[in-house]
Amino acid sequence: MSIPPEIFMLPPHSEATLQQQIQQIVSDAIMSGRCVTGEKMPSSRRLAAQLGVSRITVTLAYTELVSNEYLVSRDRSGYFIADTAPKRPSFREVDKSQSGGVDWDGILARRPQPRQNIARPPNWPDFKYPFIYGQSDPELFDHRNWRDCSLRAVGRRDFDTLTRDHYQRDDPMLIEYILRHILPRRGIRAEPDEILVTMGAQNALWMIAQLLLSEGQKAVVENPCYPGLRQIFDQMGFVASSIDVDEDGLPPDQIPADANLVFTTPSHHCPTNITMPLDRRLAMLKGALRDGYIIVEDDYEFEMSFLSSPAPALKSLDQAGSVIYVGSFSKSVFPGLRLGYVVAARPMIEEMRKLRSVVLRHPPSHIQRTAAYFLSLGHYDAQITRMARSYAKRRAVMEDCIKGFGLTLGTREVHGGSSFWMRAPEGVDTMKLALDLRADSVLIEPGNAFFARRAPDASHYRLAYSSIDSGRIRQGLELVAERLDEGAT
Repeated sequence: MSIPPEIFMLPPHSEATLQQQIQQIVSDAIMSGRCVTGEKMPSSRRLAAQLGVSRITVTLAYTELVSNEYLVSRDRSGYFIADTAPKRPSFREVDKSQSGGVDWDGILARRPQPRQNIARPPNWPDFKYPFIYGQSDPELFDHRNWRDCSLRAVGRRDFDTLTRDHYQRDDPMLIEYILRHILPRRGIRAEPDEILVTMGAQNALWMIAQLLLSEGQKAVVENPCYPGLRQIFDQMGFVASSIDVDEDGLPPDQIPADANLVFTTPSHHCPTNITMPLDRRLAMLKGALRDGYIIVEDDYEFEMSFLSSPAPALKSLDQAGSVIYVGSFSKSVFPGLRLGYVVAARPMIEEMRKLRSVVLRHPPSHIQRTAAYFLSLGHYDAQITRMARSYAKRRAVMEDCIKGFGLTLGTREVHGGSSFWMRAPEGVDTMKLALDLRADSVLIEPGNAFFARRAPDASHYRLAYSSIDSGRIRQGLELVAERLDEGAT
């Protein structure tokens, strides 16, 4: 199996030479068990492109690693992890966990009243121009290989995995792949007992809030932010403090000293797509140590940073265990998968595992094993590449149309993702705009659902391109521009 170059990242402030840094990150990957004997290293060209260094620098580092018996060179085949490379120490795992006439209005003890959600009709696929977020294009999905992986997961070899009630445990094959291949791409190191599989990011955020928030405590969220997060607080009867984001995301100096929990999307702010710079990330971690708050990092859609290399996750900079990391496959595989994961300190994962077992035991074993095969056989990486190529083309078309039709971005230009955060002209109510556009078979997402109730906003809207072909973007945006002109007059 070939090791993807994306798992390697240079340390941000190292004083060593580039060659020494490359030797270090490769040897660390081998010593930690992320790269194992027999696996093929990325070519010098691919690793050089990933790290932003010259090819000769990578070649010299590989040569030194061969002399130190970490790698072996095979003629015309490349470099491989050597049999003589140091092995990861093996330790025995220690278990640390211990209707008729019924008056439903009168019987219901609690009635969740979610906020206004993102406007999206159930029949959205019937619309000709669906500029909506979080929905996939079936043409980009690898149906054949997903089906093959699903069939493999129900085979005799995996029968116990499929049929047994695993209670609190997750699929070890899926956990292993996440630990060795997904998390390293974000610069994160973890152990198996520091990760939990969830039913998507929403399920992860709900469990975190249930365990870490109680009466009298203070949670902080970005404004605007992911609407589903505020819905969780509403269900709990909890009011979170909102901090307005600026052009660099959440300002750490605005986080109150008495905060207990801070929810943030630093790599790809929802919904503006802003990336938080390194100095702010470090300031937030410093504040967490000083004031004692916990940071919840929702790292959604990191795979779609196709215009530049994704910034390392906030969790990768965390030395004290102050960050709880939430990831998901729902955007990168398909939304209906509802499969995510949490990386956190062992005590937190233990409690989350207990809570999950009470609510849903564990995510379906067949889904976990199918996903594990899809990931480990290379289909996931191929799909990400295919999606990134298509999204880059669609984004380029949208950028040209946005400029050509005189539409206004709601923030500075950002890299990657699958949407644009827009601002309407003064006097335009984007809720009304969205309703009017439905008559033109156009779907957009009004921005008010993302904002705190104390500061409603009717001037923003989101245009996404994950579910619309590039050939229909221009005509759809022309209709948006026409409606905006009508509303502004």
